[in-house]
Amino acid sequence: MARKWIGFTVFAIVMLLVPLVPGIPDYWVTLLAFVGISSLVALGLVLLTGVGGMTSFGQAAFVGFGAYATALLTTSYGWSPWLALGASIVVTAFAALIIGLVTVRLSGHFLPLGTIAWGISFFYLFGNLKIIGAYDGIQGVPPLSFFGTELLSGRASYPVIWVVVLIAIALTLNLLDSRMGRAIRALRSGASAAESVGVNVWMAKLAVFVYAAVLAGIAGWLYAHFQRAVTPGAFGLNVGIEYLLMAVVGGAGHIYGAILGAGIVTILKDQLQDWLPILFGHGGNYEGIVFGILLVALLQGARSGFWPMIAGLFPASPPRAISDAEPLAHEPREVSNPLLEVRDARKTFGGLVAVNDVSFKVGTGEIVGLIGPNGAGKSTTFNLVTGIAPLTAGEIVFRGEAVTGLSPARIARRRIARTFQHVKLSPSMTVLDNVAIGAHLRTRAGFFAGMLALDRTEELRIFAEAARQLARVGLQDRMHIAAGALSLGEQRLAEIARALCLDPVLLLLDEPAAGLRHNEKQALATLIESLRTDGMSVLLVEHDMDFVMRLTNHIVVLDFGSKIAEGPPSDVRANPAVVEAYLGADL
Repeated sequence: MARKWIGFTVFAIVMLLVPLVPGIPDYWVTLLAFVGISSLVALGLVLLTGVGGMTSFGQAAFVGFGAYATALLTTSYGWSPWLALGASIVVTAFAALIIGLVTVRLSGHFLPLGTIAWGISFFYLFGNLKIIGAYDGIQGVPPLSFFGTELLSGRASYPVIWVVVLIAIALTLNLLDSRMGRAIRALRSGASAAESVGVNVWMAKLAVFVYAAVLAGIAGWLYAHFQRAVTPGAFGLNVGIEYLLMAVVGGAGHIYGAILGAGIVTILKDQLQDWLPILFGHGGNYEGIVFGILLVALLQGARSGFWPMIAGLFPASPPRAISDAEPLAHEPREVSNPLLEVRDARKTFGGLVAVNDVSFKVGTGEIVGLIGPNGAGKSTTFNLVTGIAPLTAGEIVFRGEAVTGLSPARIARRRIARTFQHVKLSPSMTVLDNVAIGAHLRTRAGFFAGMLALDRTEELRIFAEAARQLARVGLQDRMHIAAGALSLGEQRLAEIARALCLDPVLLLLDEPAAGLRHNEKQALATLIESLRTDGMSVLLVEHDMDFVMRLTNHIVVLDFGSKIAEGPPSDVRANPAVVEAYLGADL
């Protein structure tokens, strides 16, 4: 059994045995039941904010959708609470889908501002809809019942609440260790790298947004039948901020941090509401002041939350075992000449012309160098070819098909892979996990297959492929460490391995030799030559001219965005315009 499941089993046993501990008061059992309900919301926020990089202040509204759906159906229409659970999930998921279609397109500070806006809007909506009791809410919600026995107390409801929490944790653990989970984890470090290997970033964001909302909706269902009443005050913006605080306090990137944070905030709030009025001599919402101080202190001293401190007390998890799984499918590389055509490509940024009507071709099994001084437009040209930047004018043609205007993910589907001038790896993920993302398009397991662990055979094949590509670039001994611990040169090699996992027809390498030592450059040159032998085409940007001259069949030279020369390496080396602009007279 993997260590994560041993830890999960121990945690499950401990939490489920809490009500059976002799002498524990009903009050504390009830309080821990509330911790469980809050944990579901915080767990969604860990996935949404800590893993996916999307900050939300509005999760309390989704708790409200789940709570009001079940309260209305069970009190007005006589539904069973268990039947109403499905309705709560559907209502919450539908609301999240509609909201997410707009919200996940936002970025930067606009995203959290958007969540604040709809969080406030739904609070007032809940308070003004007469069908759900307006500000009076819905009273007399029936309790949950199990085999005819009503769960009327906190001690009776506790096992149901925590079984639901444990199921959510297990599903989330499976999800994060899956094809879609790696795509979600990659979002936090930016979308460009994920898109370059075919991840539909918008769909990945929407999926995790809806999943987090569904967890909140289930929490609302539990809350409604536990409290036996639903009012708008439980779903306001201030409550949404508390849920986000739980995720941050516990550790926004850690599943068990959600439970720890929910426990700290819920219990601390309960105790502060009792003791602070005594301390100050009169009532008031003083706990908000304490939470503000706690958050500031946490951001100063422990930005990753409290869970990493606790996890650090235990031995590190053993490295992932790599099996001799069946290789992933390999598509033959058909000969197409030219393979890539850049036709009069032009890119302007306001009045600045970054790429000025540049044209060139790349043939099958050919290595083409794209060289020029810094600021010549080389990386911008890469971005035009791979869809990261739109063309102002001109056309990109691949295998006879115009790919102008396609998204980076759709261009990756045509088996065009790339690396970046500024390395784009997820530093907290292992090198192996980063490289495995490259095989995203070569496998098919989706969100639900990942949650239910139906993709384990495919996962073995993915990691075997990632390990094989890491061995090709000489990083087989570094695959189990965090990518952020690699040197710059090693990170560039890891990016190449990730690109190779796509099984590309055309590979774009942006300064791959930067930061490498001499022997590493020689090994990289040998690797690139072997790729050409295998029929792969390479478009190469590099400043090391010995490296470029040794490898390339053809060179294109840019200067201030314009093409000033093109031809075989020997002709380019002797071209007076190239010598003057870039190579120098001594070459």
